Amino acid sequence: MRIPEPPHLRAAVVGADPLARWGLSAALDDIDDILITLQLHPDALSADSDDNLREIDALLWDLGLKTDDPTLALARPTVALVETLEDARAALGSGAHGVLHRHSPAARIGAGLRAVVEGAWVLDDAFAQQLLGDAGRGAPPDLVEPLSPREMDVLELLAEGLSNRRIAGRLGISSHTVKFHVDAILGKLDASTRTEAVVTAARLNLIRL
Repeated sequence: MRIPEPPHLRAAVVGADPLARWGLSAALDDIDDILITLQLHPDALSADSDDNLREIDALLWDLGLKTDDPTLALARPTVALVETLEDARAALGSGAHGVLHRHSPAARIGAGLRAVVEGAWVLDDAFAQQLLGDAGRGAPPDLVEPLSPREMDVLELLAEGLSNRRIAGRLGISSHTVKFHVDAILGKLDASTRTEAVVTAARLNLIRL
């Protein structure tokens, strides 16, 4: 009996540098379960994201050139390839579910793409300590107001990358109630985005990524 092959993860490589796009596509071509179906300039996404990404599971976004706009990473689960901690923070703050160093090997990039598609968060070792808080800076401050048990439930699902609708389905509550809890979490964690809330919660040891 022949064992069926696992389905391919369909990814698009996005970046302003055509040589970088080609190099990443060639490197990932050797990974059996990942299929690079598109190479796109960021402008192609802003022009017609729905049509370009209809059959795409994840984006691999090369932020090597400052002309790239990471805010468009929200279109699909996204791994951003960055050079600096500043760029890593910007990518996460703009909605990317993962950041890896631009010089990461293809196997690590492939693993990162699989992880974000499954709802996980990906942080490169080169940036993780600073993004999650440096122990040398002392213990993180206590929350002014602790999170309620239901807010903790919502926070843990935020850390999985779920939308409000999917969180509502998992918890058996309405999307409106989820939005209420998310707003409360952002306020208590002094965060402006969902990603910032998750990173802050991990730094406070409220959750583990």
